[in-house]
Amino acid sequence: MNGKKINVKFCVLLPIVLAVTLFLWAVPVSFYGIEGLTVVQQRVIALFAFAALMWMFEIIPNWTTSLLVIVISLLTISDKGIGIFCDPAYGQLVSYKSLMASFADPVVMLFLGGFVLAIVAEEYGLDVTLARFLLKPFGTKPKMVLLGFLVVIAVFSMFMSNTATAAMMLAFLAPVLSVLPSDDKGKIGLALAIPIAANLGGIGTPIGTPPNATAVRFLAEAGHEVTFMEWSTRMIPFVLIMILFAWVVLQFLFPFKTKKLVLDIPANSRPTDWKTRVVWVTFIGTIVLWATESLTGINSNVVALIPLGVLSMTGIFNRKSIEKINWTVLWLVAGGFALGTALQSSGLAKVLINAIPFGSMSVLWVFLIAGLVCYFLSNFISNSATAALLIPILIVVAEGMADPSAGNNASFLALGGTHAMISFIAVCASIAMIFPISTPPNAIAASTGLVQTKDMAKVGLIIGVVGYVLGFLWLTKLFPFGMA
Repeated sequence: MNGKKINVKFCVLLPIVLAVTLFLWAVPVSFYGIEGLTVVQQRVIALFAFAALMWMFEIIPNWTTSLLVIVISLLTISDKGIGIFCDPAYGQLVSYKSLMASFADPVVMLFLGGFVLAIVAEEYGLDVTLARFLLKPFGTKPKMVLLGFLVVIAVFSMFMSNTATAAMMLAFLAPVLSVLPSDDKGKIGLALAIPIAANLGGIGTPIGTPPNATAVRFLAEAGHEVTFMEWSTRMIPFVLIMILFAWVVLQFLFPFKTKKLVLDIPANSRPTDWKTRVVWVTFIGTIVLWATESLTGINSNVVALIPLGVLSMTGIFNRKSIEKINWTVLWLVAGGFALGTALQSSGLAKVLINAIPFGSMSVLWVFLIAGLVCYFLSNFISNSATAALLIPILIVVAEGMADPSAGNNASFLALGGTHAMISFIAVCASIAMIFPISTPPNAIAASTGLVQTKDMAKVGLIIGVVGYVLGFLWLTKLFPFGMA
């Protein structure tokens, strides 16, 4: 079966992707009908199409596609690329340094710091200790245990990998699921609580999930910088509302028959030595610095490197720890940033703003359709890839509508402007959880054998629709950026 899938991908889909890319690359510039389009900008369009199709069909790993995009960009549209391609006569070339800098973008460093904290938290038992402490108040009533898992997983996912959180919490939950009666529908609800809380929890902080980081990066590039605290104070309440809604839905669809659930989470067996204390202090100190950015003046991206420096210096974070960093996510995000750099630096962004009549468009429909497209794609391809593809394009759309000369400028600003649109897109990427393939936490839940695809789709669609509507209202009317 896998062989057939590989053959279809490489023998059918790959030639189609390459044919589309080469066509867009090689046709006369006049084919696009965009006034002022240069050859370099045409190549950027072809690269966007290549990335979109490769990410959608997953012919090769998504992070590999990102690397290819950066390499091809360096060779064909940069100021230090292949001579016959990189002639200034073809249009504004992109600085090779800015393309390479995508690998070490400040937001990539923010994610790197988050990964370091997550790795040492697991190695030194902070995750288990916190799980025991946070779940204890919820008692043994099934519905309260369900709420406990939703809340704890959501909180963990704000600072740790959603996938790692889901895997860890499944390990705690597996013994409970195995002893529940086979006809107790509550088992399904508990299993589904894992991906729902992990997907929703990631929305809460800029480091919770790659779409957030992508949104924050492009907002900052457009002159709309969002601090760690600004993002968190707006999105954590949204996450809590969605978690409570999910709790009600899961109880309604999958009611418990069992009257008592006892969780047996083993205590952290690691002795409390000086290294453990350093990890705790570093962990708490980093979060405090992230939360007080406006007071300390230390940028959250800079703060993210503090745990790396402290923990490396003390030998707590070592060579083996480095191997645990999820470099594939960092490189996937970097590829999206490189596309955004190419879009801006080549001048394609300005050309599109001038070519597309944003001033005559209905702002409401632009918001809603962009969100729907993001939600739809994220159910089938990585939410990180979806955000990396759409946000660089939509930041151009948003800036076009934010222009004072645009006819719909007033209505766009009334809906929260660029902040609201790009943040809403990040939310739409995270609430997409209909299928087992939609997110890694969904796949982990499906691996229990307790969750049928129809159950996941039913709950995922309900959460998605409510999250879409609430997310739009939350960011445009109820708690937009700029509100004190």
